[in-house]
Amino acid sequence: MAPLAARLASARALAKRSRIVPTAIEAELGTRYTADTLRKLQHRFPNRRFIWIMGADNLAQFHLWRDWRRIACAMPIAVIARPGYDAAALNAPAMGWLRRFVRRPGQVKHWTMWSPPALVLLRFRPDPSSATRARALRPDWPQSLKTNGLRDHITRRPLT
Repeated sequence: MAPLAARLASARALAKRSRIVPTAIEAELGTRYTADTLRKLQHRFPNRRFIWIMGADNLAQFHLWRDWRRIACAMPIAVIARPGYDAAALNAPAMGWLRRFVRRPGQVKHWTMWSPPALVLLRFRPDPSSATRARALRPDWPQSLKTNGLRDHITRRPLT
């Protein structure tokens, strides 16, 4: 895995001109499990509304995660379709429980107002690029990013 500063710099570049704010707050929270991270985030930012974003590959094995029902009840979940994983995700044990909470994609305009549990399945034309292949073709990519003086936008702490 690339150093945290490089991953954050890369995420910022990808999120440019969007409302997504990449952060490395997990490093400060000191949590190991997603359920604990989300609980701490909600405690730290009580006036913010969050949406958990995961890929269909994660939904396929979500039932194996620690406290997965607590995660589902903490905030709305957006599941991004992943080629080759959609069938497994839709037939997963967690989806059996979550199915009654599925919202239509046309309702996403108001998803921060949804009461959890709530889940939306997002389908769009996937990027055919492979991150694994891109990293293999350019193993030095972390060194190509400007990380000097990089600070987390949320915690304001330096990462390098």
